[in-house]
Amino acid sequence: MADAKSEFKEIIAKAVNDFISEKAIDAQKVTADSIVVQNAPDPSMGDLGSPMFVFAKSFKLAPVQIASEIVSRIKDCKLGTVLAVGPYVNVKLNKGGAASPILNAIKIQKESYGSLNSEGKKPLEGRSVMIEFSSPNTNKPLHLGHVRNDALGESVSRILKAAGAKVYKVDLINNRGVHICKSMLAYKLFHEANGDTPQKLGIKGDHFVGQCYVEFDKYLKGEKDKPETAHPEAAQMAEDMLIKWEAGDKEVHALWEKMNGWTFDGMMETYNRTGISFDKYYFESETYLKGKDEILKGLDKGVFFKAEDGSVRIDVTDVVGKSKEGTNQEKVLLRKDGTSVYITQDIGTAISRHDDWAFNQLVYVVASEQNYHFKVLFHILKKLGFDWADKLYHLSYGMVNLPSGRMKSREGTVVDADDLLDSLHEDALNAIKERGRDEEVGNADEVAEKIALGALHYYMLQATPIKDMLFNPAESLNFNGNTGPYLQYMGARINSILAKAEEAGIKQDSSEEAVALLSGEDEWALIKQLGDYPSVIEKSAENFDPSLVAAYVYETAKLFGKFYQNCSIVNAEDKKLAGARLYLADCTLMVIKNAMNLVLVPYLEKM
Repeated sequence: MADAKSEFKEIIAKAVNDFISEKAIDAQKVTADSIVVQNAPDPSMGDLGSPMFVFAKSFKLAPVQIASEIVSRIKDCKLGTVLAVGPYVNVKLNKGGAASPILNAIKIQKESYGSLNSEGKKPLEGRSVMIEFSSPNTNKPLHLGHVRNDALGESVSRILKAAGAKVYKVDLINNRGVHICKSMLAYKLFHEANGDTPQKLGIKGDHFVGQCYVEFDKYLKGEKDKPETAHPEAAQMAEDMLIKWEAGDKEVHALWEKMNGWTFDGMMETYNRTGISFDKYYFESETYLKGKDEILKGLDKGVFFKAEDGSVRIDVTDVVGKSKEGTNQEKVLLRKDGTSVYITQDIGTAISRHDDWAFNQLVYVVASEQNYHFKVLFHILKKLGFDWADKLYHLSYGMVNLPSGRMKSREGTVVDADDLLDSLHEDALNAIKERGRDEEVGNADEVAEKIALGALHYYMLQATPIKDMLFNPAESLNFNGNTGPYLQYMGARINSILAKAEEAGIKQDSSEEAVALLSGEDEWALIKQLGDYPSVIEKSAENFDPSLVAAYVYETAKLFGKFYQNCSIVNAEDKKLAGARLYLADCTLMVIKNAMNLVLVPYLEKM
């Protein structure tokens, strides 16, 4: 609908300006860009509508009266019939004239369709966005929480690219700290003497290191109801190991590099499996000290202050409010011994990243638990005078758990991403075999893997990011609901329809004469839906919200199902109508495939 909306804006702007001139109203002339055009909620009242509320104050008239006046000044509208509906100026589009530009754009632009807004421009053209997501620790494998983070980061990156932005994806690997030392200590206690390695034990590298982390916690706390089996001294042992690491102890560093390598290699396998990729990896071990110089510079400039205990601090009351006791809140940036804290590292990393790739926007995909951290981080960077700090954004998302409860890494109750995918894969494969489709779909194992990925990713992305969610594996694999497998089924079904129509000798007809025949209610509803795709991408990109694309592609699939049920292609009344409907089906498949790709649902030709 992009072309029709753009043209309707021009028409309304001209009529509004004519009204201003004729009535000598003391108001500025309007531009087409300032006119709001929306889809009308009731098709019987028109296809597009423009609200007149915005003019009420300057025109000193009721919006209903303004709508009537504007409509009276629009003559011979080529788009269709213009009418006043309460405070709205609506247009019932000439279906044939509106449908052809939409379908032709899809056919010509193919995978690029959706990138141009109603003004014919890429809405985020010229924007350079760096996006940080995943950010795993190297003491455990990727888990269910990472799956939501990864899905959000990758999906938002694809949506931003579709909207015209240049995107640079980065991953901060948290590979240092006492938590890493806990896994290392467990290895030394329980595995080193045996020469255990992931290869020797037949375990994926990140899973083996994660097992060591769980072993440390059990060693520290002891068995349940047996306090004599606890080893509280293990906590200090881990701290001592960290001190040795920071001092550059060769033996500790050798073990650290070996175990980090095992974890990183395992994570890369999971990333490759799930279709997640990055342009650059940052490692905390290389960045954690870089912010210290910036803090000291800020101290010299008076941005920060030195507290009585010798620590360097900043007052953050302006951004986080006063404490419960009513006092100002301060954030420590350097401890009294001069060592860095976590936010110091993030300050240095952000600055280094801008030096590496001059973004004008940096998006952090991090759970809502860190809302306070990012408010403070952005505030500090602004105080330090970085002009790009105003474009920093925290894409805060809710926690994800299973119906069984919250996950805890230390206690080994985390659901590993690999194990979850293996389970979904097995269930999908069983469903294929139960339906007797294992030979029909080709390589059933490959299809099952794509169904598992589609189920997992779509479930994570269909909810707005900020919401907490429970992941229900069985529900995610449903083939008849708002799920990834349902979208895959509809894509495969349309592909089959196109093939069967071709076998029946039906050819697609994209002529205006043929497309004008697509005037039925179900045909027109589907065409308008396809025309809305560019505006969905634009809104989703601006809000960093893949759930808008997920909702759109689900609705598109449902509308196609209704269209195909009520509008036969093979048994259409005449050849031209059959060809036009087949053309509409082909365009629909292209849009569904494009949207599925943005929400990480693999397309399947057969299912």
